[in-house]
Amino acid sequence: MEFRATLMNEEDVRRALKRMAHQIIEKNEGCDGLVLLGIKTRGVPLAKQLAAFIKDIEGADVPVGELDITLYRDDLTEISEEPVIGSAPTDMEVDKKIVVLVDDVIYTGRTARAALDAVSAIGRASRIQLAALVDRGHRELPIRPDYVGKNVPTARSEVISVLMEETDGRTGVDLYENR
Repeated sequence: MEFRATLMNEEDVRRALKRMAHQIIEKNEGCDGLVLLGIKTRGVPLAKQLAAFIKDIEGADVPVGELDITLYRDDLTEISEEPVIGSAPTDMEVDKKIVVLVDDVIYTGRTARAALDAVSAIGRASRIQLAALVDRGHRELPIRPDYVGKNVPTARSEVISVLMEETDGRTGVDLYENR
């Protein structure tokens, strides 16, 4: 892959997440009954940062959980020929809660669909919303995020790489050309 550009630096990511936190609070008229579920891997630190901004704004702690969607993906054979054995997608209570799924990039919509299946398998949320730091287009399913940090129209040959301090040693969003 060939590096093309840095689309967001650490400050851009922070600013986008803060704006998204305000939008989440506004749309849900506060944060009562709100749960953030970060889709592994980079959705988890993003969800934690959103929760920190919500706490700064509202003074309330919003529960944050990790969501493992591995068993709910429809492309497992493309990822690995070996069967995947996993545990429950999350231990977070979702019944009658407003669940905000948090992911780094929304592309085809298949990850979001798998996350919806995973949440439905553990309980009945009152509402499920989707937050993505980057929306790059090219949807294959009729899914769209409720909250977006940045819209980045891309070619299918391009790759968006979200980097988080916790997993990658720095925070930012880079664009690559897949050759």
